[in-house]
Amino acid sequence: MFREMRRFKQQISEDECIRILKEQPRGILSMHGDDGYPYGIPMDHWYSEADGCLYFHCAKEGKKIDSVKRNDKVSYCVYDQGFRREGEWALNINSVVVFGRMRIVEDEDKKREICTNLCRKFTDDEEFLKKEMTNAFPRVCCLELSIEHMTGKLVNES
Repeated sequence: MFREMRRFKQQISEDECIRILKEQPRGILSMHGDDGYPYGIPMDHWYSEADGCLYFHCAKEGKKIDSVKRNDKVSYCVYDQGFRREGEWALNINSVVVFGRMRIVEDEDKKREICTNLCRKFTDDEEFLKKEMTNAFPRVCCLELSIEHMTGKLVNES
């Protein structure tokens, strides 16, 4: 169902893909938008090692939710900051592309876990976390991306 990577010599391992998903804070979520147009937006994510899923938070209504309800097939692209080899000008970038199905998380305990881990990805300020969980949590929707296919590659920009 999913194509093999054409430039397979640049392919990185699944472990490296997971490392990038865990370390990088955000990526681009692409969905089927309105009137057949693709819809891609930057999103913060949390990768759960426990179940191998990606999690997101958003508002309870809007274009993203409408898109997911209409068609649960999505892709998500994440890339790292890159690096330069000594003496070279070109940037080397690792990227990961995930394909899978998105669903709205209904379980309140799971939503609390997702929001807590997303917040901790950006800060260890427990007072901030407590405030967010009190004030913003009642208005949040959480999304789960079950990964069906994942590829990653190292690209040299030269």
